[in-house]
Amino acid sequence: MPGDASDSALTAYLVGGAVRDRLLGLPVQDRDWVVVGSTSDELQARGFQRVGRDFPVFLHPQTSEQYALARAQRGGLPSPEVTLEQDLTGRDLTINAMAEHADGTLVDPTGGRADLEARLLRHVGPAFADDPIRVLRVARFAARLAPQGFTVAPETMAYMSDLVEQGGLDRLTPERQWHELSAALVTTAPRRFLEVLRDCGALAKVFPEIDALFGVPQPIQHHPEVDTGLHTLLVLDQATALSDDPRVRFAALVHDLGKARTPVEELPRHIAHDRRGLAPIRELCERLRAPVDYRELALAVCREHLLIHRVQELRPKTVLSLLERLDAFRRPSRVEDVVLACRADCRGRPGREDDPYPRGNLLLTFQRAAAEVGVEDLLEAGKSGPAVGDELRRRRIRAIARLRSPP
Repeated sequence: MPGDASDSALTAYLVGGAVRDRLLGLPVQDRDWVVVGSTSDELQARGFQRVGRDFPVFLHPQTSEQYALARAQRGGLPSPEVTLEQDLTGRDLTINAMAEHADGTLVDPTGGRADLEARLLRHVGPAFADDPIRVLRVARFAARLAPQGFTVAPETMAYMSDLVEQGGLDRLTPERQWHELSAALVTTAPRRFLEVLRDCGALAKVFPEIDALFGVPQPIQHHPEVDTGLHTLLVLDQATALSDDPRVRFAALVHDLGKARTPVEELPRHIAHDRRGLAPIRELCERLRAPVDYRELALAVCREHLLIHRVQELRPKTVLSLLERLDAFRRPSRVEDVVLACRADCRGRPGREDDPYPRGNLLLTFQRAAAEVGVEDLLEAGKSGPAVGDELRRRRIRAIARLRSPP
């Protein structure tokens, strides 16, 4: 097969995550290859498709797996003279700097296998500083591999702290920051991403709105954990347990950003933190160029979570207005997502981890009852024009009122 690793005319090695995950006994998602002693023209002549500008990779004509030419540094140009060992020692972490020959022989110039066994995330060397996104990548790997017991090596944490202090993260693009955050949100332990960034000082640089929550007190009678930053991590834990959807997890993560903007004289209470939280969510999403669906759900949870927490006390008319703001009748799944984030908020405090959250169930019951009142019945009854909308609201309010009961 042209360009296959077994092709004697093409020297290619399986590298990076595929090697790491196989050794860990994890499912191998993607297989990437590095090619030694070749050129871009040669690969394209063999039928490989070149993609990307700054750091081109080549898609195999049959398997579509990614092949890259060996480079001595991640930011450097590929060259036929670069050896496999030179390419590997320019990578970020030792556990990502291993390769396999076609016969399965391991190439491990930086001690990656030993670090796998020790469950350590250790940077390869000074080349780590070539690309500041690696600080966020280490945090993401810490989140992804937390269930396997991985921690960041002390010397790597110290090195990342130095990079942050020296302004190394100042040149990160918003797109790359968002990529790492969104990728961390789909791991099994996204809170580790935030903890590692905070430990090395990077959280304040890349996500200052989240970092500002740490050290902000809350009333102990409602929040035994007191610290708003800790509450945020606990809420994220709960959202992670409740939903695989990264949008729900993101909404849970940012739902309390307004507490960082509470005037000092009001602490530890947080009056109107739902309204105060809208601006920092918009700022964060705009700066990171977050997708619209992430931003809309996050804003909805922030704006409405206090009302939803006491939905059993609301008048039927107020409940309907809440559902309308959530676009509940055109997008019913939106309400389910909001309820998941609110349930995570309620459970994100010591002793409340198993709270059944009946308020969320009640809101969903109200939604279903109101949604059963259709426009078709009104049209058949001869209603037309503005009268249709007015009568529809009246009937939906009555439907909610019939079901209204304590949680």
